[in-house]
Amino acid sequence: MPLKLRGSCRCGKIRFSADSHAPVPFMRCYCSICRKTAGGGGYAVNLHADKRTLKVEGKTTVFHAELNDGQGRCGVSTGERHFCAACASALWVFSPEYPELFHPFASAIDSKLPKAPSLVHMMLTSKAAWVQPEIGPDDQCFEEYPDNALEDWHRAHGLWID
Repeated sequence: MPLKLRGSCRCGKIRFSADSHAPVPFMRCYCSICRKTAGGGGYAVNLHADKRTLKVEGKTTVFHAELNDGQGRCGVSTGERHFCAACASALWVFSPEYPELFHPFASAIDSKLPKAPSLVHMMLTSKAAWVQPEIGPDDQCFEEYPDNALEDWHRAHGLWID
């Protein structure tokens, strides 16, 4: 049975819940979008949840980040970053390319989360110069995207919840 995630914004105007088969907060994203919208430590941690089970009290505001391709062209991300307009708490990311999923920020979750046995550090090429990643002996590091998805990591570590 999946783990029920319960989360909220800082001011309490938005509360949400959803089921997750992959609730371990193991992946630290250092990209400029995550870092600047949700990452006080220089990174953000996204979870994996079933969009069909999402229940929301209150109304979120959606932000679409601009993506620079490094060659002077800029586009708008299809990813929807949901946050509270009253207190600016980052809540979750939804990508229409994967309509069955959404990715709550671990920082918005109020329910108890399992501790990760190791971490994955991704988008290290985008990290801020002041950030000193704390890399454990079993951690994996990626300059950009990791080889495995959230589900793959959970399954490989025996942490997928059926």
